[in-house]
Amino acid sequence: MTSDFKVVNEKLEQAVAILQEQNVDAWLVFARETTLTPDPCVDLVAGMDFTWHSAFLIARTGARIAIVGRFDAENVRAIGGYTEVIPYDESFRPALKDAVTRLDPTSIALDYSENDPAADGLTHGMYLELLRTFEGTAYADCFVSAEAVVGSLRGRKSPTEIERIREAIRTTEKLYADLGASLAIGQTESEIAARLTKARKALGLGTSWGEDYCPIVNAGPESVAGHSAPGAWKVQPGHLLHLDFGIEQDGFCSDIQRMWYVPAEGESSIPDDVARAWDACWKAVDAGATLLRPGTIGWKVDEAARNTLVAEGYPEYKHALGHGLGRVAHDGATLLGPKWDRYGQTPYGVVEAGNVFTLELGVEVPNRGYVGLEEDVLVTDEGLEWLSTPRRKLWIVGRREG
Repeated sequence: MTSDFKVVNEKLEQAVAILQEQNVDAWLVFARETTLTPDPCVDLVAGMDFTWHSAFLIARTGARIAIVGRFDAENVRAIGGYTEVIPYDESFRPALKDAVTRLDPTSIALDYSENDPAADGLTHGMYLELLRTFEGTAYADCFVSAEAVVGSLRGRKSPTEIERIREAIRTTEKLYADLGASLAIGQTESEIAARLTKARKALGLGTSWGEDYCPIVNAGPESVAGHSAPGAWKVQPGHLLHLDFGIEQDGFCSDIQRMWYVPAEGESSIPDDVARAWDACWKAVDAGATLLRPGTIGWKVDEAARNTLVAEGYPEYKHALGHGLGRVAHDGATLLGPKWDRYGQTPYGVVEAGNVFTLELGVEVPNRGYVGLEEDVLVTDEGLEWLSTPRRKLWIVGRREG
């Protein structure tokens, strides 16, 4: 069994348990041409691409049936997690109808969702295929959204998933540390980004989001924080330097922000306006972190952080406090965010043990730049574990930091 198959098997075992918990009889992942129109759930249940119509049927009874084109059958058997692998040549329909009839479910969860993109991988065309396949049967009326199933399955990281995320975070922190030792006044955002990119590529690693703005680099007050590419702004005395960076390593991602202050001539300590903003951001993050435990509603975690930052005299941040982290930087499921229309129902999700989140927020400091914090954390049965090393001391350009 390959290490990827190990993860797939862990997720298949989790899926059965989640179906039992949620009283859903079966979950059907149905896809084709997955390199062109990928359903994110195919990675969870198979970990490979498919060209022909492919159906993965997981039941609360423990049955796990894969119906795939003949030339894919051996690969799926090699996973080892399916109780039955059924190859077909001319049509998937007879095998799928027979498998569903044998299971006789009263509910079949499908990958469509108005809220979570990770649970919305079933295309409209494939949905119509299912309606045609089960037309005239009782099962055509059994379809329900798999949003809750997928949210729990993708959100609850398995042991192997957690270890891979840890490794990506360790690598990211090492890259940050190496970069910090080489920072100097006069360097441009683009030069800093290029150096970090070179170090990442030397390790053969990918990025957690688009390479054009990974890392995000903000030098000084004129640089716009957000999803922007590094530019020509330079590291200057009296300014802040902010980076947002993540890598993809062995199929899993990190997402961490780090900060430096550039001392002006004669300065021996962090200026009060910068120190105050730094401390306020950490108070807000800690307020959210205190509530981050199984059973908490996502928006309540964000509310605690948001209210704390505002009470410190700063404007509220215009995004969520935290998002799921895993196979991609924004990994779906519960969001630690405000009850805004753009987030749909994701802030109302319940935090579960095994969830991995970012905790991130920031403020602008006039004439200095952007103070931004972001750490990666794991929710455990007892509460929270910091996966990244919380950077509670602001780094200073030109000084060696521990």
